[in-house]
Amino acid sequence: MSGFQAVVKDQLNLCISPLFEATGLVTHCFTTRGGGGSTGPYASLNTAFHVGDRADCVRENRSLICRALGIEPGKIVAGSQVHGDRVAVVDAGSQGRGALTYEDSLPGVDALVTAVPGLPLASFYADCVPIFLLDPVSRVVALAHAGWKGTVAKIGLKTVQKMTAVFGTNPKDCLAAIGPSIGFCCYEIDQEVFGQVKGSISYWTDLVVPVRPGKWHLDLWQANRRTLADAGLLNSNIDLAGLCTSCRTDLFFSYRAQGGTAGRMASLIMLK
Repeated sequence: MSGFQAVVKDQLNLCISPLFEATGLVTHCFTTRGGGGSTGPYASLNTAFHVGDRADCVRENRSLICRALGIEPGKIVAGSQVHGDRVAVVDAGSQGRGALTYEDSLPGVDALVTAVPGLPLASFYADCVPIFLLDPVSRVVALAHAGWKGTVAKIGLKTVQKMTAVFGTNPKDCLAAIGPSIGFCCYEIDQEVFGQVKGSISYWTDLVVPVRPGKWHLDLWQANRRTLADAGLLNSNIDLAGLCTSCRTDLFFSYRAQGGTAGRMASLIMLK
C-alpha cells in the first residue's frame, strides 16, 4: 500500500501509517471492508450506525476491530459528521459518546482532538478523506473528516489550529496521515462544487481538471495535503495513503461506486 502499510490483526486486514507507527505513541488504524458480520451493501465490516445496517452487526464489527487493537469499544468517542468544520476537544467526560448508538455521538462535530491517553477517537468513511494528526511533543491526537465540504472549509487547518490554541502544538512538530479515500481518478464534481472550490482555494487550478462540459475531477488528497502544509506542517511529516476507495471496492466501501448505499470504514486513534 502506497504511503500506508497493510497489517493483519486477529484476521482483520487493516491499514496503518508507518509515520505514526514509528513514534510508538499511538494505537491507530484505518479499517477495510472485510472480516465482519454485516451483509448486503454493508458486507462485511461496516462500522457506522447511520447507514441502514443492523445496529447489533455494527456493534459486533466494532468489537472485532477494538479487540484486535486492544481498545475498549465502549470508550470510543465519535462525532455525528455533518460535513461541517466544527472541531471538538474531548476529555474523559466524553468517553463513550457515539460508541453504542449514532444518536449519542457528539452533535455537529467533524473533527476530534484529545490529549487523554487511553481515550479512542473514531470517525467513519466511504470516500471522504480521513485525516489523522499527532503532535508527538505535546502528545495530542486528532481525527478530521473531510469530504468536499470539509476540504473547502479547510477542516484540517482548523484542527491543527485547535491543537495549537488548546495544547500549544507547534505545527512543525505535527505529523499527519491522509488515509484511503476517493482519488482524483474517480472524483467527479459538478458546477456547484466547482464554484465552491474555486471560491475558497486560491490554488484551485492545481486541483481541478475538466473532463466534460459541466464536470471536473477534483484532487481531494492534494487539497488536504496543501491545507495541512498551509497550517504549518512539514511536507515530510505528511503521510499519504494514495489508495482510491472507488477503485478498490474489493478493499473498501465506496459511496460513489456503490450507488449511494454502502457501509463505512473507520479511522481510529488512541494515545498510549
